[in-house]
Amino acid sequence: MPTRAESIAAWCEQGGGFAAVFPIHHPRALWRAYGLLPVEVWGPPGVDTDRGDAHLQAYTCSIVRCGLSFLLRGGLEAASLVVVPHACDSLQGLGSLLVDITRPAMPVLTPYIPRQRAASAVAFLAQELAVLGARLAEMTGRRPGHDELSACVQREERADQALVALFQARRRLPMNNLDFYRLVRCREYLPAEGFLAVAERALAELRDSDLPGPGVLLSGLVPEPMELLSTLDRAGAVVVADDYACSGRRHYPAGSSDDPWQRMAERLLGGPPDPTLGHAIAERAEHLLRRCRDSGARAVVFHNVKFCEPECYDLPLLRAALEPADLRSVDLEVDLASPLAHQAVTRLEALVEGLT
Repeated sequence: MPTRAESIAAWCEQGGGFAAVFPIHHPRALWRAYGLLPVEVWGPPGVDTDRGDAHLQAYTCSIVRCGLSFLLRGGLEAASLVVVPHACDSLQGLGSLLVDITRPAMPVLTPYIPRQRAASAVAFLAQELAVLGARLAEMTGRRPGHDELSACVQREERADQALVALFQARRRLPMNNLDFYRLVRCREYLPAEGFLAVAERALAELRDSDLPGPGVLLSGLVPEPMELLSTLDRAGAVVVADDYACSGRRHYPAGSSDDPWQRMAERLLGGPPDPTLGHAIAERAEHLLRRCRDSGARAVVFHNVKFCEPECYDLPLLRAALEPADLRSVDLEVDLASPLAHQAVTRLEALVEGLT
């Protein structure tokens, strides 16, 4: 599987540019229609955050701290534009910093995703996406028509269906947790058709029997540091379900509208429950319970980035909702700028040991 850098290089060699996209929800089809490859910025982990920390409060999450530091150190200088969706207060603050204060050389877009699923929200988002399209037309000189934009939307739908299929087949995929998430996270930077090809190759190699080991569900923002997955591999557990913002919460359904703007909006607002989209805690709890039932997961690992308010707010009630179903859970708090703590390793090992 190609790396982010290799994917960007291959795309740019064909004459395209790329959009550096911060979390969480964004219209992949829209960037592609204007010749831009969306490449997501989840940190990156392990970055020295000194440059970003000079502009941010100490309680800002490490995704924003690492991302801003990476940008200020020149890590995104080849990007055609930077996209910062308004997913939370920290990301809204990052967008304001980039637009008003630090002002990088490339344009910065700050789209807003509504906090509800109502028809009025879909209509608002469709109009918001059309405004973004007008700005992209000014930046790129491209003006895709209805058919071209619809083809981009349908291509992303096929790639999202492949992502769902990978999770549904997880127990029969002959790979450990770390390799599985390396595969899944290609969706963050490969073109849709490239990810679809990789996913189809993996799905063609299914085992005749299920992988052994107790199943767990992972919930949080992003599986970083990825030592968490190696720890689960060593402990003998299998990640069979996912509620990560970077993957499981982006199992977007196919849209129904013939209008591509409306269809993109339907998809973005039609995914699984997400605290950054204002979904009720009860809705999230039912979703987790259903995913555990369907996948056979016996425990949930809440893998949260430090100072992530949307995740932390829901956590106590979500854990309480799991107890009547005899589902164990553990809460791990991490900082993307630091390695996985030994305490977190011990707690994961203890959780899996209690399941065997």
